[in-house]
Amino acid sequence: MLDGIEFAAVVVSAIYGVLRAARKGLDVVGVIALALAVAFGGGTLRDLFLDRHPLFWIEHEHYLVIAFGIGLIGAAIPGRLARIEKLLALPDAIGLGLFSVVGAAVAVEAGASLPVAVLMGVVTGTFGGVIGDVICNEIPSLFRPSPLYATCSFVGAWVYLLLERTTLASGVAVGAGIAVTVVLRLVALKWNIHVPARKMP
Repeated sequence: MLDGIEFAAVVVSAIYGVLRAARKGLDVVGVIALALAVAFGGGTLRDLFLDRHPLFWIEHEHYLVIAFGIGLIGAAIPGRLARIEKLLALPDAIGLGLFSVVGAAVAVEAGASLPVAVLMGVVTGTFGGVIGDVICNEIPSLFRPSPLYATCSFVGAWVYLLLERTTLASGVAVGAGIAVTVVLRLVALKWNIHVPARKMP
């Protein structure tokens, strides 16, 4: 089941990367690079922290082929992308939910404690977006006043891990963790709920 969730996360995140690239007006190389960076950035960092080899997208090389194909198709139809660019929040939230849960689950399988697993869920869910922001020459939304991002991942990962340790079916825990993350992110985006900035006096 985790492989299926991870595959879906890669697809959705690659689409998000393509839409971000369309918003920035990047060329073909930029679109593909952003799609790959967003799809693989967080999971790669997680695997490095957990000393997992090979990296998840090298072990499942079809992920790379699919994400590259999504980037290539997106670069070929910039006009159509412009019409659906307003839907950017949806793949953003879904990718965050999927990667947060699968990141936490992978960490548990690797023998990590619950707090470490939650951190790995947050890293997996958010750092693809961080790398995407850097490529787009923006301060990552994770580090500036913006709608809740890492907080949604943090809460969703805890929901998944705690439910996983109850008598509920594993699928229920996975679904609940993903749903909580996605809903929190969409609510934060809609009503601009964010952590206030802290500035020097």
